[in-house]
Amino acid sequence: MKKKLMAMMMCLTLTVGTFAGCAGGETKEAEDSKTEEMSDKDSEQEVSKDTITITDHADREVEVPAEINRIVVADIYPMASVLTVFLGSAKKLVGIDPVCMSAAESGLLGELFPEILDADTSFMNGADLNVESLLALEPDVVFCSAGNSELISTLENAQIPAVGISPSKWDYDILETYDQWTALLSQMFPENSNKSEEISAYSKEVYEQVQEMVKDIPQEEKKKVLFLFQYDDQQMVTSGKHFFGQFWCDAVGALNAAEEIEVDNSNAVINMEQVYQWNPDVIIITNFTPTQPEDLYHNAVGGDDWSTVKAVQDKQVYKMPLGTYRSYTPSADTPVTLYWMAKTVYPDLFPDLDITKEVKDYYQDLYQVSLTDDQIERMYNPSSAAAENFD
Repeated sequence: MKKKLMAMMMCLTLTVGTFAGCAGGETKEAEDSKTEEMSDKDSEQEVSKDTITITDHADREVEVPAEINRIVVADIYPMASVLTVFLGSAKKLVGIDPVCMSAAESGLLGELFPEILDADTSFMNGADLNVESLLALEPDVVFCSAGNSELISTLENAQIPAVGISPSKWDYDILETYDQWTALLSQMFPENSNKSEEISAYSKEVYEQVQEMVKDIPQEEKKKVLFLFQYDDQQMVTSGKHFFGQFWCDAVGALNAAEEIEVDNSNAVINMEQVYQWNPDVIIITNFTPTQPEDLYHNAVGGDDWSTVKAVQDKQVYKMPLGTYRSYTPSADTPVTLYWMAKTVYPDLFPDLDITKEVKDYYQDLYQVSLTDDQIERMYNPSSAAAENFD
């Protein structure tokens, strides 16, 4: 901004000089005009070096600083962890949504990158943005959901560069979505693209390995999986055809019990009668809800009776892992989540797959840290606190 102001002042000074020199004759006027043109071009080049223009996932052209030092993540929750891993540090994240923070505090992100725990969360209260609190953070850029046009308009009116990130543009394909997220980040932070490419390559490698192992499962022997995205005494939300649960089922050769539901994102509200009808073989509970497997085993939520559901009878109810973020969504943990999902749904097909070893090797290669057995235990048995602040 200071350079833009200096450039404008240079142009103004040169213009005044030209008008003052008019009485000096035609030669002086021509010289001043040429000098002004050259200065204008220099100023334009200086400004262009200060900013770059990108196209975000809402298909908006957004001008952002070429050097970004202060980042805020609003309602696109996975991006706090994606950015931290991408940059190799959370020092530039000055503000994150409280939903991001609860995952960082409960998972491994806050241990691997403790500086993220210093990020401000006061600018968001549920879905409400406090513009004054946000401006106080002096962000260079704010990442938000590409589908939240109201929030984007608010940020634009406050003259804050808003970059829209989409979780759904690629039909909830987790691998493709992660690639597209990091491709956009690579335009903004070109010096930091190597690690995301490594994660992407390894994710595809694991995906192909799993697909090879499950490709010959007969249709009638495929496990039926029900995802509980959110579940409390108020409502039960699953993953229909158009949400990340469908990707996970397809990735490991399983059937999505709720595939018939066409509504998008986290809007697939269901009831126990539908669960009884589907009678899933496996139930997967995300970290967007505090509910634990034991709550289903003991009918501890509302007045729901799970005792006749096959997955409950067979003790096949599982909580998803919590590493650098809630593993239901695209994240740096996708490769090891694929392994976990495959072995959880089809343990007999992956008898030699040592999840603990895979996780330790992956984190050592990616972060150069040696996870302890206790950290891995907490990763695969996460607390209910990870769901705090998510409504």
